[in-house]
Amino acid sequence: MAVWTLGINHQTAPLDLRGRFAFALDQIQPTLQRYRQSLPRQPEATLLSTCNRTELYGAGDPAAVDPTIEWLAHAGGVGSHVLRDHAYILREDQAARHAFRVASGLDSMVLGEAQILGQMKDAVRAADEAGALGTTLHQLFQRSFAVAKQVRSSTEIGAHSISMTAAAVRLASQLFEDLRDIRVLFVGAGEMIELATTHFAARTPRHMAIANRTIERGEKLATRFGAEAMRLADIPGRLHEFDAVVSCTASTLPIIGLGAVERALKKRKHRPIFMVDLAVPRDIEPEVKKLDDVFLYTVDDLAAVVQTGKDSRQAAVAQAEVIIDAGVSSFMHWLDQRDPAKGVVPLIQQLNVQADAWREMEIARARKLLARGEPVDAVLEALSRGLTQKILHGALAELRSGDQETRAATAETVSRLFLRQKS
Repeated sequence: MAVWTLGINHQTAPLDLRGRFAFALDQIQPTLQRYRQSLPRQPEATLLSTCNRTELYGAGDPAAVDPTIEWLAHAGGVGSHVLRDHAYILREDQAARHAFRVASGLDSMVLGEAQILGQMKDAVRAADEAGALGTTLHQLFQRSFAVAKQVRSSTEIGAHSISMTAAAVRLASQLFEDLRDIRVLFVGAGEMIELATTHFAARTPRHMAIANRTIERGEKLATRFGAEAMRLADIPGRLHEFDAVVSCTASTLPIIGLGAVERALKKRKHRPIFMVDLAVPRDIEPEVKKLDDVFLYTVDDLAAVVQTGKDSRQAAVAQAEVIIDAGVSSFMHWLDQRDPAKGVVPLIQQLNVQADAWREMEIARARKLLARGEPVDAVLEALSRGLTQKILHGALAELRSGDQETRAATAETVSRLFLRQKS
């Protein structure tokens, strides 16, 4: 059983390429099912997709890796050579180490951020519902979650980290003299927008509005923060009213286009607009960034801001890596045990099958004796003697065979197995 990871992330692939491989949570289950159906021997699989990464974790035939690259490239609408240029392929202990580091926040753009752990749990749940998880990946991810919990409780890896949404507020405060005087539009109503709204609300802006495709969900979030709820369709006509825009939806196409922003700037008499696009794929057309009086930041643009304080947390990173190394060793030991060429799991299974066969044989013999009217005590005595003889037969035969040195080694093993003293 081979384990591997195929992925791209913020360190290996540009934003627009990552956007081609972005999958919403409700797309993961059907996507995994299509992927597994494309292969003759269906591997275990889990798909993790966030704004910073798309990763396909697999377990099964190692020959499945190459067709997996071809399938994923086709799904993203790019040539396989393009994907290979930006992807990483990790196998066995390196794949396990990567999963543990991702869960622990060590591979995130925001070092030590906790949001990725929830995203991984959602991905695992979706894989389970798709029937794609399997025993090996279940073990890998459960151990990843346990390691992440230990890292967070035993180190200061998350101390003083700056989230994407907090970084957006910091940048806005550099542009505007007082955030209490601005009007902010949030596009979307998911977890990231909820975090952004929380951070901006703490600065008490003059007005906040939340635009969402589903107006009911937008209203629910708006009510929590005393904001106005809007429809997405209203954005082009009202964009000029807002000084700051923060967008993060699951749309596959831009929500805010170049023309809408140009018209808004004209109505604003070129007063600046601060825009943050946290979505992958993009919610705001990239050409908007070229406009004068527009300050547009993407998730990749925020990278430098969120790195603040990273150096001071290197001691915590070192501590976390030690915990991760121990977790990787433990997982690989478990994986080796399941390998027929290395482990004891097949032997344990064979022993259980053999013991069940002996038990069934002796029970069948006992039932025949009882049917003939034999005394119950005599039948139980015969059953226990029959099982004991079968269990000891192999060991006794080995003790009588071989040279003196072999018998001595066998005697030590048999003594350890059958003559253990109770503590």
